[in-house]
Amino acid sequence: MPRNKKVLLLVENLSVPADPRVWREAQTLRQHGYQVSVICPRGETRDTEAYVHLNGIHIYRYRLNTTIVKSTDYIKEYLVAMLNTLRLSIQVWLRHGFDVIHAANPPDTFFVIGMLYRCLGKKFVFDQHDLAPEMFAIKFEGRMKLIQRCLQWCETLSYKTANLVITTNESQKRNALKRGGCAPEKVVVVRNGPDDTRFHVLPPEPELKNGHKYLLAYIGVMGSQDGVDYVLYALNELINKRGRQDIGLVLMGDGDQLTILKNLTQDLQLDDYVKFTGWVEKQDLLRYLSVTDIGLCPDPSNQLNDHSTMLKTMEYMAMGRPIVAFDLLETRYSAQDAALYATPNRVEDFADKIEMLLEDEQLRQTMGAYGRKRVEDELSWNQTHKHLLYAYEQLFSKNEAMSSSREAVPGIEVGQPGAVADSVSVSATE
Repeated sequence: MPRNKKVLLLVENLSVPADPRVWREAQTLRQHGYQVSVICPRGETRDTEAYVHLNGIHIYRYRLNTTIVKSTDYIKEYLVAMLNTLRLSIQVWLRHGFDVIHAANPPDTFFVIGMLYRCLGKKFVFDQHDLAPEMFAIKFEGRMKLIQRCLQWCETLSYKTANLVITTNESQKRNALKRGGCAPEKVVVVRNGPDDTRFHVLPPEPELKNGHKYLLAYIGVMGSQDGVDYVLYALNELINKRGRQDIGLVLMGDGDQLTILKNLTQDLQLDDYVKFTGWVEKQDLLRYLSVTDIGLCPDPSNQLNDHSTMLKTMEYMAMGRPIVAFDLLETRYSAQDAALYATPNRVEDFADKIEMLLEDEQLRQTMGAYGRKRVEDELSWNQTHKHLLYAYEQLFSKNEAMSSSREAVPGIEVGQPGAVADSVSVSATE
């Protein structure tokens, strides 16, 4: 167990503990002897305190306006976030101290703070949740190439500044090796798996189906890259074109596309079949998933999603729900036989796969049981947190360069691309 090892985690796009990955990382490190502090923005309805000491973790928060009207609002947001993070980092340094700055992206601008503290003998960890240049390109449909090049530059400097790079899957690791020029021993995959002990089926509440025989569910962010409109178009195909009247849909989450999706629901005359809940507490999430027949992953194929692991995929699996998803590399790695895969971005095929599952109860049960077992055996945080601890053991080893030892965690071979994925999940990629 480490002695007097202190870690400061930085996150900008969510508050803590609302950010599930950052909170799991913080708790794991704390439970294994590290002193942990966190700096993050305040939430709007939760995580509103400026400071809280929670589960032995110091959490410092700052106010941040995240309303985006034009592209320059991103620059303003990131500038305010960086200045507040730097200010609070000095406060944490003086009050508690830290040996490592562990920065979660997006954005990829924390390297500036990392560079400053590396000059003072601290280590810097770049925890890459998403490919920020690709995310920007999707949100702005390829416009503003100059800003995208700046984001690529920030990503490159983040890789170069880091003593250790953590990615959520093998696709992102390959990006760090090829585009980032990282040495293989510098990059460790820590998958974003759910805590399976917190996912359990509750006594069914049929009224949550709102009178429908079957319930489809989507959980997560509703942004332009998340493809929730594909769910509505697929539901329109099933109800208004194929004449099914036995399907309900619950959409749990929020995002910048929420108003557009509600308007689309009205335009498609699906109001009687669709329920928007907004963000829900964990207990309500379990209640809905306990009566859900199929979990939906409509993330379309694009330059971001093709390299991303979707947390919702593994949350459906943890609840024993079968999945319909577009056929993306990392989604297929996560779900394997727990999902039926539609041709990417084809609404009719997505609807076909939903209908195929609705008509085969045995198949739904078999796929759901497979998914739950896969989470328990390989993908849960109870399994993947070992890779985070392994990475930190190497970071604090006598030799700052990561050891080539293959005995720290069975199944991990540092420097061998693909080894971590073979042995082993936000956002906001969830």
